[in-house]
Amino acid sequence: MNKRSIEQLAVFGGTPLFAAPLHVGSPNIGDKKRILARIEDVLDRRVLTNRGPLVRELETRIADLVGVKHCIAMSNGTVALEIVTRALGMKDEVITPSMTFVATAHALQWQQITPVFCDVRPGSHHMDPSQIRKLITPRTTGLLPVNLWGRSCDIDAIQSVANCRGLTVVYDSSHAFGCSYQGKMIGGFGDAEVFSFHATKFINTFEGGAVVTNDDELAEKVRLMQNFGFEGRDHVSHVGINGKMTEVEAAMGLVSLDDMASFVDANRANYQAYCEGLQSTPGVQLVEYDERERCNYQYIVVEIDEHIAGISRDELLQVIAAENVDARRYFYPGCHRMEPYRSYFPNAHMLLGNTEQALDRTLALPTGTSVRPDDIRKITRLMNDVLEMSAAVAARLRYSATSQAKELRPCATAL
Repeated sequence: MNKRSIEQLAVFGGTPLFAAPLHVGSPNIGDKKRILARIEDVLDRRVLTNRGPLVRELETRIADLVGVKHCIAMSNGTVALEIVTRALGMKDEVITPSMTFVATAHALQWQQITPVFCDVRPGSHHMDPSQIRKLITPRTTGLLPVNLWGRSCDIDAIQSVANCRGLTVVYDSSHAFGCSYQGKMIGGFGDAEVFSFHATKFINTFEGGAVVTNDDELAEKVRLMQNFGFEGRDHVSHVGINGKMTEVEAAMGLVSLDDMASFVDANRANYQAYCEGLQSTPGVQLVEYDERERCNYQYIVVEIDEHIAGISRDELLQVIAAENVDARRYFYPGCHRMEPYRSYFPNAHMLLGNTEQALDRTLALPTGTSVRPDDIRKITRLMNDVLEMSAAVAARLRYSATSQAKELRPCATAL
């Protein structure tokens, strides 16, 4: 690939580097023949839902892989969060990060629990345990930390705070299936953990999620609550909703588990290609994985330091998006700047300085089994080319934006 000049950039009228978009979160698909065979078996059995044999098999395999006693498969990760937090009696206020997908906060707010947003640790994208202590009030009933990007937060420190204050802890581990913390698989920490098996996740069931726990009583309650409270065919013993996973979704999940090692290999090769391509790029800091831990390598995340790079994150995104590199600003602008939280807590940003900085710099780049290391070498070469001429690119983008704003400005009408 030859070095691109400013005139060759697609944002300025050149031909895009890729003919079709390379996405963040394109689904990992296992062996299609085995998926279809499993689905045919489901149709032949005519057992489509209500915790059929494939759902039970998936629950067993997940529990064994994670090393917990119980796994309850769910229709999605958000419902899993809602059910488990309710089952644990969490109410009033729960401390959680703002740098997460909005479903984390919504799962609380939906139940009239107030999410209290905690800042991330400097240089990290995880909730800062030292800040948690400052946010605890008599109304605080629990903590909802997030294991973002498949990298664990400081679980020991967070659990220490919770133990001292008698707080319930549920981990949103939507990104962290197949990952470990200090050699122990994520899934067995706190009172419970929640996984997401949405289409964009490392292991997917089209849509889906799961609650995992070692608490027998909690597992029984969660299972009741996800099936309208039914205990047996006719007896309802608890309030509940419909949070069940279907057999077709479980079929997809089982084949995904079969192919899990190949997903990791592909993701890791992509991660290494990004490491090689961006290791000397000024102003670009790749979020690194701890090679001593098990990891799914599902997310490639960089921070763009505008003062060093000479171009902002959003300007760089504009350039590479025109080349069909469909990068994303995860999780911009943060839950605290989304509704209803923006209206409820208009000054939340004053306590979230590290979060705001991270959200303004973070960019997730394409990876997954549909992206190849050769594609990544093109992406990193493109990024390096742009940053080598960042001053000229940024100036041209800003001039274009100013010109467009002038054209759109309404003309004054003479009276």
